[in-house]
This record gives sequence, C-alpha cells and structure tokens, in this order.
Amino acid sequence: MFKGSMPALVTPFAKDGTVDFDTLKKLVDWHVDQGSRGLVPVGTTGESPTLSHREHEAVVEAVVTAAAGRLPIIAGAGSNNTVETMRLMQHAHKVGADAALVVTPYYNRPTQAGLIAHFTMAHDCCDLPIIIYNIPGRSAVDMTPATMGELAKLPRIIGVKDATGDLARVCIQRITCGPDFLQISGEDATAHGFNAQGGIGCISVTANAAPKLCSDLQEATLRGDYATALTIQDRLMPLHHAIFAEPGLCGVKYAMSRLGLCAETVRPPLVTLTDATKAKVDSGLRHAGLLN
Repeated sequence: MFKGSMPALVTPFAKDGTVDFDTLKKLVDWHVDQGSRGLVPVGTTGESPTLSHREHEAVVEAVVTAAAGRLPIIAGAGSNNTVETMRLMQHAHKVGADAALVVTPYYNRPTQAGLIAHFTMAHDCCDLPIIIYNIPGRSAVDMTPATMGELAKLPRIIGVKDATGDLARVCIQRITCGPDFLQISGEDATAHGFNAQGGIGCISVTANAAPKLCSDLQEATLRGDYATALTIQDRLMPLHHAIFAEPGLCGVKYAMSRLGLCAETVRPPLVTLTDATKAKVDSGLRHAGLLN
C-alpha cells in the first residue's frame, strides 16, 4: 500500500493565517489526478509545530474524507510527548487514516532505550500501523539500525521514513529490519539513489509542486528503469535545491503559489522567502518545465 511518491502535504492557509480547508480538498483531488500514491498530512511540511491540536486533528480528518479511499493516508502523529503521540494516533485511527508517521521525539533527546519505550507505547495504543520518521537533523536524536531492528519485530511498526541522508543506512536497515520492512526516503535530492539501495518510495516535499514528475520518477524506479528515473531527477534537481535553500515548506508553498495552487502564507516563526530564493525557485520551476 505504501510506496511510490507520497507528498508530505502542505497545510494551506488563507491570508489571515487560518487553515484553508477548501484549498486543502482541491489539493487532495489534484494529487489523485497527478498520480501520487499516498498523502502525508500534518508532518513537518504540513506545519504541525504551529497547528493547534484541534487544527491538527481537523486537517487529518479533512484529508481522509477528501481522499475517500482513493489513496492511502499516513497521518502525522509525532510529538516529543509520548502521551500526545498516542492521542494523535488514536484520533487518526478513529477517523480512518491508514497509518501514522511518528517522528523520533525531538528536544528531550531520549536514549535508544527511550526510543524503544516511546514507539512501543505508540504501537500498543491502537491498531494503526506506524512508520518511524528518523530525521536527526531536526530531532537531535538518531535511531540506530539496531534499535530500528528491535522495533521492527513489533507487528504494526512497518517501515521508516529515512531522512538521514545516508544511503548506506538503507542496506544496513535491510539487515537489521529485514527486506520486507518498508524503507521510504525523506529526502528528495537522494530519492533516486535511495530506491536503488532498496527503498520503495519517497515522502516528498517537492511533490507538492511537481507531483506528476515525482510520481513518474518513483514509478520508473519501482519497475527498475533507473535510466528514465535519472532523466526525471535531472529535471527536478534545481527545484529540489531551490526549495530547500530556506525551510522547505516555505520554498514549496512559494512554488505552489506560482502555479496557482495555494497561497504562500506560512505561520511564524517561519516567514515567506527572500526575493533571491524566490528567483531560484522560479528558475527551478522553469528548468522542470512547470513554469513558462
């Protein structure tokens, strides 16, 4: 169920900063039409740190409802508070999400034993499958392949969104977690190589603005056609770099605004892009053939 291109869905805001649910529904429909294989609402790109708990839950429910079973929904449910993670997972399960994306707890920097305790409690709180989100650059803690292997023994911990940027991790985790453990890239710029190492998809930021290209790239790798995938990655690479020149969600929301998909509005402490970065994003969109 969980493979191919799965956009880390933005949360569109109106100009006054409130959640724009009408645009959110249109984005879900658009991603279905563009070939995305799943959607991941209220992760980092969905601005979960600056959504209230009520907004977080409302966005998950709105995306599940709009998708109407046409593609799977992996609901962001991460927190550095284990009890809060459990509550978010239970809500996502109640409203019909297909899995939860649970980040390694940030800021409080748990040990590997603490990570096992956190994810075991999340696993046991409901019947929703879990995809671990390992992103040490943001969370300040790195789940080791050995720890992941222990968690992979739990029946509902089914995979990882790996944003370490270390392609060797894929091979090591195949050994510790087994070849059936789902390995999904969390980094657009290395997604092509990630799949060559044993990955099966990407939870993508760039796919918010270029869903068909990202989907075509992933589909090519899934059928073993890495030459075709590389030509697509060549088209996308300047856009990847431009989007992440500043925080990626700011970059991709600006790109989406240029394509008439949603406003570029983000919530503080994030701000919209500088003019120099906007020019880079525009150039990346033109290079990808998405903007005249």
